[in-house]
Formats: sequence, structure tokens, C-alpha cells
Amino acid sequence: MFTGLIQSVGKVHNLKRQGDSAQLQIVSSLVDADLRLGESIAVNGACLTVTAWDKSYFSVDVSPETMNCTTLGKLRPNQLVNLERALSLADRLGGHLVSGHIDCIATVRRRYQDQNAIRFEFVVPREVMRYLVEKGSVAIDGISLTVNRVEHDMFSVAVIPHSLEKTTLNLCREGSQVNIETDLLGRYVERLLLGEKTTQGQGEVDFDFLAKNGFL
Repeated sequence: MFTGLIQSVGKVHNLKRQGDSAQLQIVSSLVDADLRLGESIAVNGACLTVTAWDKSYFSVDVSPETMNCTTLGKLRPNQLVNLERALSLADRLGGHLVSGHIDCIATVRRRYQDQNAIRFEFVVPREVMRYLVEKGSVAIDGISLTVNRVEHDMFSVAVIPHSLEKTTLNLCREGSQVNIETDLLGRYVERLLLGEKTTQGQGEVDFDFLAKNGFL
């Protein structure tokens, strides 16, 4: 689990393709910390496992599923990536709960100045739009941001100068692609409301169900 607060911007050292999968090597200052083998780390928002490291870089394996569903398969040497280590129970939750499981790839439709912020408009697949709500949370390349506007197949966010300086968003232009993770709470709510049967034989959560259980 992550918070969407980027801890470091790393640089791609190498991407070794192995059929439909790959091994990704990233140069990062996080290696100087107490980085450990087997720990989770978010690379542009995608949760990966540290498989090796030395004094200057660490390695992660990228599965075929991750290669297909994220932008990681398009990375090139010297390209910058957002990095965040897994959340500790003692940490402050400064962003929002981020799982590191990417929902889709979005494309930047527009970037423009809005006083002290930069506004980005992203186009996403229609099936993902239902999980995006105004003033809700979204992770863009692993960065926790607030959704400002939602319409049709587009949503927008406003990014302050600090976030631009400390992440790779400053490199995004019209046509750039980014990884999107919607707020996972919305998916759990949808699962309940769809009314799939559980092993206990309970049905959908509707007004009758709520009334019978003392919520109305």
C-alpha cells in the first residue's frame, strides 16, 4: 500500500526484455536508504518487487500483465520515473490509499497555466470514468491528486509548482501517456451495490437490506 506522495525521481538504467516480460533497472537515491530485497516499491504508480540492488541502482521484474496495462513497457534508458516505497503503519497518510494496481493508461489532452498551478486534462477509457468523481482522489503515475472536473471521457487536475518540481509531471505534454489508478474505495462500493452473492447467501445491498440491518 502507498500514499501517492513521491519520495524520489529515479532514472531508468536499463530495460531488459524477456519475451513478454522484462527486468527494469533504476538508478535512485532510495538505494542509499534501508532498501531491502523483496520489498514493494511503486514505479510510476505500479507496485513492483525489488529483486536486486547495488550502490547505485535497484532491479524489479515486470510481468506480462504489467507490461500490457501500464506505460512501463515503453520506458527507455535515462527516462525519469516517480518512486515511492511502501507505506509504513507509522507513516502519515498525506495523500490517499494507493494500491499500486494500475486501472488504465490515460493520455494528456491539454496542459495550460492557471495562475500558480498547471492544469492537465486527461482522456481515459469510458469504463474507468465511473470511478472518477469531482473532488475525489486519483493517482497519476503514482502521484496523489484531486480530481477537479469530470466530463464524458475526460477529467482534469491542478498541479502546484512543488509537485511539478518533485515529480515527472513537469515533463508531460499533450499526447503524453500516464498510468492511472482510481480510488480503490469506489471499486469496493460498486462490488457491494452490484449484489453478487456471497458464500453466506446474502444478496445485494439495497434499501431493504439497509433497513433490515438497522441503517434506515
